[in-house]
Amino acid sequence: MQTIDTNLLERLELLESRQAFQEATIDDLNQVIVQQQREILKLQEQLKMLSDKLKSSEPSIIASQEEETPPPHY
Repeated sequence: MQTIDTNLLERLELLESRQAFQEATIDDLNQVIVQQQREILKLQEQLKMLSDKLKSSEPSIIASQEEETPPPHY
C-alpha cells in the first residue's frame, strides 16, 4: 500500500509541476501578445499619419484616369 501512495504522490507532484510550467508559459505568451498589440497599434497610427501626410502634400505627378490619354492601338 505504501508504494501506491508514493506512486500517486509522485504523479501528483509531476502534474503540479507541469501545471506550474504551463501557467508560467501562458503568462509569458500573454505578455508577448500585449506587447505586440501595442506595437501594432503604434504602427497603425504611424501609417495613418503618413497616409494623411501624403494625401495633403503636393498634387501627384501621376495623371488621373480622366486626364490619361488612351494607349495607341496596334
